[in-house]
Amino acid sequence: MSCVIGRRGGMLNLNHTDLTIRAEKWLVNSLGCNFAFRDLGSVGSEIPDAIGWRDGWISHLVECKTSRSDFLADKKKWFRRNPDMGMGMYRYMMCPKDMIKPEEVPEGWGLLYILPKIIRKVKKAEVQTNNHKSEMTLLVSALRRVHIRGDLAKIYSMDTLKTEVAHA
Repeated sequence: MSCVIGRRGGMLNLNHTDLTIRAEKWLVNSLGCNFAFRDLGSVGSEIPDAIGWRDGWISHLVECKTSRSDFLADKKKWFRRNPDMGMGMYRYMMCPKDMIKPEEVPEGWGLLYILPKIIRKVKKAEVQTNNHKSEMTLLVSALRRVHIRGDLAKIYSMDTLKTEVAHA
């Protein structure tokens, strides 16, 4: 599924993956998350379109919607019907401009409109009760993948530490 975003001199056609890439970059560059990832799942857990953390434990979740029907179907998800079990201390829906109205997003959720060059925050997210266990499961899954690929030793490298300090 893809969505079309108007742009002077033509249209910008974005699919779901394009939106998740933009959401991941927004989490790091605009919200100041220390890191973020997208479309990463783990067994028995919610699969966020994009999620990032800042200040150690404050999590921000972005659900990307390319169509109105996708947005309406999202309401049926177990994590939406049981919001205390979902990920994200702050949660956002991201979609093309005007596809979703601010009053339509779930209670406490923010709304982001994706435009050709920027992502505009239309509605601010409120603090939610989030499922720390699911978030930790996702983080452990990501770290396990690093280990399986043989890259875990890199986290002990002084070069990595110097880079981390330089970005802090």
